[in-house]
Amino acid sequence: MSESALTTFRFPENTCISQAQPKAAEKVTLASPGLAVMTDLAQVRAATIDPDTTLDKAEQTMIQQGVRSLFVVNEFPCVEGLVTAADLLGDKPVRLVNERLLQRQDLRVSDVMTKLALLEALDYDQLKAATVGAVVATFKKIGHTHLLVVQAATPQGAARIRGVISVTQLERQLGHAIHHKP
Repeated sequence: MSESALTTFRFPENTCISQAQPKAAEKVTLASPGLAVMTDLAQVRAATIDPDTTLDKAEQTMIQQGVRSLFVVNEFPCVEGLVTAADLLGDKPVRLVNERLLQRQDLRVSDVMTKLALLEALDYDQLKAATVGAVVATFKKIGHTHLLVVQAATPQGAARIRGVISVTQLERQLGHAIHHKP
């Protein structure tokens, strides 16, 4: 069976047409469903980086992908940790340069990332039943800038990181700071 070509068209001269834009993060309140502030990795592809990548290359990757954090993955699909823009640009690299007596370009993502075992995680089903207010309270309690959301194993597959919640995104959606302890 031969496929028919689709009909094409051309724009008239001087046509003004805009590009589609990604949906802006919806405004939320403390009473909104907790899932409203999660980046759902079943809908959005996770941005990843190799732990041996230089800090400058990791920063460029964040810029190119329009993100402020990257999952650190050496052997797919296993996540080793998370690296944020603050990890790359904050005091951690400066401290390591001074401690190890080396140059910044010698540092790798593995030097500044937060290892998986040190990240806080939430159960996906618990988040589905929670409000944004509970998420805010969690950030205030733990003092971290990111929460992983883990979906439990099912007969169809193993447990997986289903999403991530960042304080920055949460504050953007709320329209104000939440004053979590750093």
